[in-house]
Amino acid sequence: MEQHRTRPPQHGPRRSAPLPPQGRRSGAASVRSGTAARPSPSGPPVRSAGRGSGGPQRSPSAARRNAPAVGQAVRQLPGPRLTGLGGGLFCAAVMLTIGCVDQLLFDSSLTVYGVLFLPVCMLTALWVRGGDLVIAPIVVPIAFAVGLLTVVDGSGGLSGRLVALVTALATQAGWLYGGTLVAGVIATVRRVRVMRRRVAQRRRTA
Repeated sequence: MEQHRTRPPQHGPRRSAPLPPQGRRSGAASVRSGTAARPSPSGPPVRSAGRGSGGPQRSPSAARRNAPAVGQAVRQLPGPRLTGLGGGLFCAAVMLTIGCVDQLLFDSSLTVYGVLFLPVCMLTALWVRGGDLVIAPIVVPIAFAVGLLTVVDGSGGLSGRLVALVTALATQAGWLYGGTLVAGVIATVRRVRVMRRRVAQRRRTA
């Protein structure tokens, strides 16, 4: 006789039936949306950066703020501070050099000598220290005459050289006065600035 096999009873919980395809898709979409926009404790949802972001990028405005200004860097450069005697020696030595170069290269051109005299006056007035600014307009014309000795014609001996020097000073008086005026204006402006600084410091201390 055939004996029918009896199926043992299952005491555990029954497994739920598999979800239909539409239910699977909706559940996966909800899981993906939950992982993509994860709420942060301090604000809106934070999204993870992509692979091609390459890290944080600085804005051009921040780079401009970090870059030092050219004008400020130039102002911070230390400049030489000459005494009154040092300024006179500097100006005379430079004008002697310019006179020799003018004689060798430009055939003793008084125009070239006068044009190069102006920047020498400017540098002399800028490099003299604050306590000797009054001397700058005085040493400039003396240096002009000293350097002019190498430019004028000295074929007639000492007397001929002196006559040529006086003639050159008379004909080139415009360059002489112009250079002296440049040195005087720069020295005056610097003197006014020094006085203003002293007054401001006295007010601060008071």
